[in-house]
Amino acid sequence: MMLLSPLSQFNLSYNNKPTVVSMTMTKTTRKDFLEDLSVLQWVVTFLFLGVSCTVLMVALMFTSMWLVPTLYFIWLVIDWQTPEKGGRRKISVRKWKVWEHYRDYFPIKLVKTAELNPNKNYILGCHPHGIMSIGAFGCFNIECCGFSEAFPGMRVSLAVLAGLFRIPLLRDYLMAAGLCPVSKASLCHLLSKSGTGNAVVIVIGGAAESLASHPGVQTVLVKQRKGFVRLALEYGVDLVPVYSFGETELFQQVTFSDGSLGRRLQDMFKKIMGFAPCLFVGDRWALLPSKTPITTVVGKPISVPQRINPTEEEVDHYHKLYMDSLSNLFHEHKVSCGLSESHKLCII
Repeated sequence: MMLLSPLSQFNLSYNNKPTVVSMTMTKTTRKDFLEDLSVLQWVVTFLFLGVSCTVLMVALMFTSMWLVPTLYFIWLVIDWQTPEKGGRRKISVRKWKVWEHYRDYFPIKLVKTAELNPNKNYILGCHPHGIMSIGAFGCFNIECCGFSEAFPGMRVSLAVLAGLFRIPLLRDYLMAAGLCPVSKASLCHLLSKSGTGNAVVIVIGGAAESLASHPGVQTVLVKQRKGFVRLALEYGVDLVPVYSFGETELFQQVTFSDGSLGRRLQDMFKKIMGFAPCLFVGDRWALLPSKTPITTVVGKPISVPQRINPTEEEVDHYHKLYMDSLSNLFHEHKVSCGLSESHKLCII
């Protein structure tokens, strides 16, 4: 067995060629095991931590430790608005060693195609959602994929389901990791009250797009999603398309046909809870995703003027520019990211 130390390579250039932030290594058995554990803990966290935290705090109310959840819930009321005012990110959490193993498992790499000006703010629209948005989390919410090196002076925030920040304990973990709610108040704060150099990442397709995630299929839900364009116009921030190649290859999803009982239950759950209960299976242990490389390509900014009250025509115009830019980004990089020249992007 060959034993080589992990070597991270950050090839950061500032010319017209895309900058690739990647990691190469020869892995040991121990390294493979650590990667498996790091991804497994993330998947378990994604699926069960919210429920576990809620059950724990409620259960403690009926024990001799009832004072602990009581004090916490008092603190929760006082701290209720913090997630929508920038949160409380901890750089130490974003730099945990476990995230390096998480990155290396697939591996995940970041491709830069243009500069982002730290004197401006941006909305980065990330596609596709996949089952768990693993590429978005890896590139924009942990400090080991090279975003800070590729885009110096930029402070990136990944926006996720706002309801998660109402769950006790989980909300504090999410804030420490630098996540923010995808709510109007939170996004407005980041884009207008936190200075410049903010890059807010929104997974545009959201929960509905996760139901369209299947290996070999590249489908993004954008045509009826215009709120992010309207927000960009209101605050005069540029739009940046982002595509994570490999995101839809990680899990096999059980598909229910339109109109079936299973699909109706999924849609009803999504309306009530805000996210879709996907039925999926991983590559190993049922939960571990496939070891498919994920390449997240950050496209070129689309200049957007400020319009306090944008018209529908203006929203439609910049929405079309965004969709065209996303399509161009996909077709320009699909071959280098492992897809065939004939592969199509379906925008619905």
